[in-house]
Amino acid sequence: MEGEIRLGKKALAENQQRHRTNGFRNSKELVVRRGAPFNISCFYLLLFFTFSSSGRLYAVMPVTFSEKHPSTRWNAYINPSTMNLQELSVTVSSPASAPVGCYKFQLYVFTQDGQKSFVVGDFILLCNPWCSEDAVYIPFEDQREEYVLSDSGLLFMGTPNNLVSRPWSFDLYEPGILEACLDLLKVSPQHQKNRKKDYMNRSNPVYISRVVSAMINSEDDCGVLKGNWTGDFKQGVSPSKWTGSGDILRLWVKSGYSPVKYGQCWVFAAVMCTVMRVLGIPSRVITNFNSAHDTNANLVIEEYYSETGQKLNRSNDSIWNFHVWVECWMRRSDLEPKMDGWQVLDPTPQERSGGVFCCGPAPVKGIRNQRTDLIYDIPFVYAAVNADVHTIILSSHDQVVGFSKDTERIGSLICTKAIGYPRVQNITGDYKWIKKLKVNSLRKTSQFTLVFFIFLATASKGVIVFLTLAKHPVAGEPIVCLVKIMNKQKIPKMMKVHLNAQAKEYNHSPSETFWEKHGVIQLAPMEVKVIEEHILPTQYEHVVGDDLINLAVVLEDMATSERVLASEEFNIATSGLTIQVTEENSIVSNKELTASVTFTNPFSHPVSGLLTVAGAGLIGDKEQFRMPSLRPGGKATQSITLKPSMAGVKMLQASLSLSDTNITIRSFKMISVNSI
Repeated sequence: MEGEIRLGKKALAENQQRHRTNGFRNSKELVVRRGAPFNISCFYLLLFFTFSSSGRLYAVMPVTFSEKHPSTRWNAYINPSTMNLQELSVTVSSPASAPVGCYKFQLYVFTQDGQKSFVVGDFILLCNPWCSEDAVYIPFEDQREEYVLSDSGLLFMGTPNNLVSRPWSFDLYEPGILEACLDLLKVSPQHQKNRKKDYMNRSNPVYISRVVSAMINSEDDCGVLKGNWTGDFKQGVSPSKWTGSGDILRLWVKSGYSPVKYGQCWVFAAVMCTVMRVLGIPSRVITNFNSAHDTNANLVIEEYYSETGQKLNRSNDSIWNFHVWVECWMRRSDLEPKMDGWQVLDPTPQERSGGVFCCGPAPVKGIRNQRTDLIYDIPFVYAAVNADVHTIILSSHDQVVGFSKDTERIGSLICTKAIGYPRVQNITGDYKWIKKLKVNSLRKTSQFTLVFFIFLATASKGVIVFLTLAKHPVAGEPIVCLVKIMNKQKIPKMMKVHLNAQAKEYNHSPSETFWEKHGVIQLAPMEVKVIEEHILPTQYEHVVGDDLINLAVVLEDMATSERVLASEEFNIATSGLTIQVTEENSIVSNKELTASVTFTNPFSHPVSGLLTVAGAGLIGDKEQFRMPSLRPGGKATQSITLKPSMAGVKMLQASLSLSDTNITIRSFKMISVNSI
């Protein structure tokens, strides 16, 4: 005699619909969420079910005829309407605090010959943000759609006054991703050390999030990604080349859980967001612009410049132009109730937490209210968004010849993708008390919102200097910078003016100067002068790409030797890649359609490159095409065939990596796919 549990198409569809797991239809196992009932069809008269997790944890329950059971325990009951049929319908419910993971059905059958048992199937249990008793419950459906079910998004990079929205495919529903996320828990040091304890702790999203935060990086374990900020990526893939989490997680599993090379902060955060959403924990990717790494915990970051405006690498502290982490939504039963809600988790390896390279969950409300007495890692995140910046000008003999203090620059913009729309949402006020309004205006575009900041001035006793850009720099056009100098005194002044531009990576000090300008100006009493300078495309095009530019001006009063500095860091936007889709308003699943990607060369010289097109739920594997050499202003178009596999809003990505440069031009288009 053999036992059997059967799930027909109708029952499977009903369970998937009830548990919002339709996307995981590639899984071999039934995928359900804790705290909600699911139905199975069984042969034989059942007396007991056993659910076990790899044979270590298990729950035994009698199958009864009553629907009334405590919600804090596993329970199962027979649907009376199926009693006269050979096939019985049984409804199973799990508590909202059940451990997450893969379970086995074990069926106990009593017959005239005695008791027999059969292992008859597996199912996967996830957290349930739709269940009010679950610690990850989030109250609004649009939030659950965005932060749990959405399989694509935008990562914001660049600078606060010129945001770059990088498309990312979270790939939640791609083949093998659910299994990879469960494997991540299975190969963690916590599981290897004490499996039973690990299973028990998986009921708690705080525990799960710390395990995942540590396992995304590979510093202490066989984690998913190896970090690399050296610029040498010959042994792996440059972080800027990744377009989604799926390739990374599948490669990690395929390699036997060897770290994938390479990741940087946005890659770490995006992959963690994938894992947390798959496990059912609401998650979103956050960017903190001008993010401080305060190594000595004094809430002060020191920056050094030469007399001619060259930025110097003299401090152990650092400011990243942007840093990307994750927020996850959960109740904090280990803290006071007002600490519930969004929690910061940073999988990028920077400092140890509890002896392990992970960070969080640190409640955002605790960061805002300076609750540095609470766990986990609030002081580290607080400094990242609140430190002061001391700017010091050094002479050639390392004497301090100028000093200024900025209390507004760090954490000047903290943002995430808006719910339901491909644009930015400013959440700075969630992290810190806003001292003054810095946003001058907002301009919405079809893809994102650009945030413009009022430029800041630095002053001495005698002069004030402003440094700003005439407009956002775009590749192929001159960079126009404006230096406004104000003489505050009723005496004339002779001033030396030094302008200096350096390329820099988002997390490093700048490299050598690639452009500079020096001169002398005369100011009449109380006079205001504006100097306009142009950096031509031929002078900066070799640093266009993911690098930024640090531009500084130093003024020196020739009579008093007093110096004053103003600086600005900015990125240069690249454009020219567009995506179009035929019959855009009538796209249905499982029906082919055509898209086209067009590139127009914006540079002052010929370019060629490799075009990569990807789209989870739209095409299978990535497709690549060689783009021919194009003269300045030249245009090329590539057609792609799409066949959507499931309904919903999907992201089609295109990226063009230009040959012999580090420039990658990206574009994306959101596509609404309807059911047949």
